[in-house]
Amino acid sequence: MSARTRTILVWVLLVLGTLVVLVGSLTVWVKRQALDTDSWVDTSSRLLEDDDVRSALSIYIVDELYSNLDPEETLEDQLPENLQGLAGPLAGALRQPAVEGVDNFLQRPRVQELWANANRAAHEALLRILDDDTREGVSTAGGVVTLDLRTLLVRIGEELGFGEQLDSRLPEGAGQITILKSDQLEAAQKGVKAIKVLSWLIVLVALAFFAGAVYLARGRRETLRYVGAALILVGILLLVIRRAVGNYIVDALASGESVRDAVGSTWVIGTNLLAEVATAILIYGIVLLLGTVLAGPTRYARKARAAVAPTFRDRPEIGWGVLAGVYLLLVLWGPVPALRTWLGVLLLGALVALGFEAFRRVVISEAGPADTQRLPPPPPAPAA
Repeated sequence: MSARTRTILVWVLLVLGTLVVLVGSLTVWVKRQALDTDSWVDTSSRLLEDDDVRSALSIYIVDELYSNLDPEETLEDQLPENLQGLAGPLAGALRQPAVEGVDNFLQRPRVQELWANANRAAHEALLRILDDDTREGVSTAGGVVTLDLRTLLVRIGEELGFGEQLDSRLPEGAGQITILKSDQLEAAQKGVKAIKVLSWLIVLVALAFFAGAVYLARGRRETLRYVGAALILVGILLLVIRRAVGNYIVDALASGESVRDAVGSTWVIGTNLLAEVATAILIYGIVLLLGTVLAGPTRYARKARAAVAPTFRDRPEIGWGVLAGVYLLLVLWGPVPALRTWLGVLLLGALVALGFEAFRRVVISEAGPADTQRLPPPPPAPAA
């Protein structure tokens, strides 16, 4: 293989690896956000704790109750006969206080716990549908996939004083949310299976591309520096994509200031995992870039290696101890998702250890063997 062909192939592999990391990061985010029940429940709970989102949700719930129930009729039944004519104006006047009541109701810890449990049950039911396993509470009858939130609607209506036996008074379709139509179900199921496979496969493919580029390159340290720069670029692109898409969604869906705030908060909270993935890739890229710089031929890098060479050569346990301490602090901090699972901690720890050992051997080889102090020869024996 000619040098020119080798160089072209190295750059092709670097570009392909960068693109795969970018696409794979989005796939990992979708899997963790949409297909992981714990992540889904955590996100939904944080959404309910947000003031803008909770305010918009309160308005929606009151609108749903007002459209499915007749608050004027409820007030007529409760007012004396001579005041029943005020039922209509009172129903309109009580609409805003009802919104505030729902907002306060949703802030109660017990209600937020119920909300989290409801979201967990709903998400598990949805996953069963996507895995082609229909059970109680989720069905494909009537040509659609539905989730039944009727019980939650009845509970809030009773808290707001809409009367008793709301379940029997609500229309049949109240609280029914359409998730998928039956003709979309097969495509969704295939998409879920593909995401589950690709989330791991893409990572391996990206590593294979980068490893191939480093293997073929004549200057492997320089190529590793390019890999680090590529990871930094991907991390920045993911953050830019998150911001740009968020601005587009807010402009496209929001019609008023309150709705804009709610949509914006929903997007920020819902894409928090994407920001974590982007941050993790940025950190990996920066660490790899700094490692290649420290192993490089610059004057400052040589001074740094010369400063640690005696410790690495004569007292290696100190270097390993410092590395273990720093890594333990990183695990306790957990700045990247890989440090929040035992498997991720072990795999990342193994990679860090291999990289440190390779760097230590480079430093020792440059420093050479330890200097031995030669004692002066003993004085000659006195003449007899």
